[in-house]
Amino acid sequence: MANASDEFRLASSGIDHEGRIPRKYTSDGQGTQSGISPPIEWYNVPDRAKTLALVVEDIDAPDPGGPLVPWTVWVVINIPATLKRLPEGFSGKEEEMGGDYTDVKEGNNDFKVPGWRMPKMASSGHRFEFKLYALDDEIDLGHKVTKDKLMEAIEGHVVGEAVLMAVN
Repeated sequence: MANASDEFRLASSGIDHEGRIPRKYTSDGQGTQSGISPPIEWYNVPDRAKTLALVVEDIDAPDPGGPLVPWTVWVVINIPATLKRLPEGFSGKEEEMGGDYTDVKEGNNDFKVPGWRMPKMASSGHRFEFKLYALDDEIDLGHKVTKDKLMEAIEGHVVGEAVLMAVN
């Protein structure tokens, strides 16, 4: 049986010890310290993984007409399984970083634009779920990557999942 230290897991040095997402990663931050994607690290990627895909959602987003509907904050695909992290402020800079980050692609969030974008928060206490999928194949979603297209494409290809929860 694998012990906890061997578990495929996700972490972020940018989220404080209480599990809170600092303002600079939200739309509530000030100027250049606003809307920065947080650093994400992962450990013990399953051996069969070729690529990783990340989906971040506000799972407490209210639908004006009814129940809670997850709001997609960030979608990232084609992360090489050899990478160990996405650095702070990665969103929008994958081409500048080059190297192992060259094939990484950001998809559209629920604002219909690519990259990391947290909504302005009317209230605190929203839970944000960071979910990293280990996949046994590369995923080609064409030019417009969305969470829905990703979830459909990875069916049958997920060899591991790691989840990190945070609150605003």
